[in-house]
Formats: sequence, structure tokens, C-alpha cells
Amino acid sequence: MIIRHERDSDIDAIFAVTEAAFENHPISNHTEQYIVNALRAAKALSLSLVAEVDGKVVGHIAFSPVTISDGSKNWYGIGPVSVLPEFQRKGCGKALINEGLAQLKASGAQGCVLVGDPNYYTRFGFRNLPELSLSGVPPENFLGLPFGQHIPHGTVTFHQAFSAKPEQFETGCWLPEA
Repeated sequence: MIIRHERDSDIDAIFAVTEAAFENHPISNHTEQYIVNALRAAKALSLSLVAEVDGKVVGHIAFSPVTISDGSKNWYGIGPVSVLPEFQRKGCGKALINEGLAQLKASGAQGCVLVGDPNYYTRFGFRNLPELSLSGVPPENFLGLPFGQHIPHGTVTFHQAFSAKPEQFETGCWLPEA
């Protein structure tokens, strides 16, 4: 397995991988593939990595900047993390997360947040940070990982692309709601 930056030629494969990864997910709105495209269209896809096996894209991870109400800078949101069902539970997601976190740290990022299963993400150092909140998300599912000693205090807002809907792509371009 190779972990590398996405290329323009990967966009359709990333869409398909993301769609397949969340097709039967019990708490998905099935918009994750549109979120990735919307982040890319808005130039808010700060880091986009793929996992490749035998020349085929089998996994993807997206990182985008988040806003924190206290003004803290250089914090990122992870998501979605997508792996084709037949490659799940084989280390692909773990490799994508570890490489993405390493690259963010090296670039000077201050930390990451995500919405997810604490039983999975705590193995990477993520934990509930009482200083941070995300509206509408239970604290146990909103996790953060500071890369230094400073932990911001405030409400986190993900990019507006996280509310993307399929109909916003009817023209082939993302059309954010006003």
C-alpha cells in the first residue's frame, strides 16, 4: 500500500471510494463524497491523501481548516476518512490518519478535530477536549488532538462544505447556499 497526495486523475476514484465507504454506514447522511468535492471546489481541501494498492485508489482522507471562536489558528478538521469496504480493517485507514497527522504537524498545524467513534480515534491520541465544542454534536463524539501545549477554548466551525448536498452539484460545480 502506498499513501500519497491526491492527483487530479484521482478525483473520480475518490468520489467512488467515499460513496462506497459510507453506503451502509448507520449514521451517515450519504453526502461525504459531496463534502470532499465541495472542499476541493472551495480550495479548502488543505491535505488530501489517498491509499493506493496495485495502482488502485482504495482509501482517502481529507483535512480542511476549521474556525475556532477564540481566534486560534492552524487547526484542522479530519474527514471524511474513506476506505473501500473490502479494504477496511486492514490498516488502510490507520495508515492514512497517521500519515496525514504527521504531514500536518510538519507543516506547523496546531491540532486537529473530528467527529467520530472515540473507541477508534483515541488510539491516535484524540480525546474529548472540554475546552472545545461543536454545535449539535455530543461531546463524546467530538474529539481533538492538540499538537502542542495550547488548547483553544471555544466553539469549532467546520467549513460550509460540510453541509453540501447533491443538488448543489447539478451544474458540475459546487454552489454554496447563500
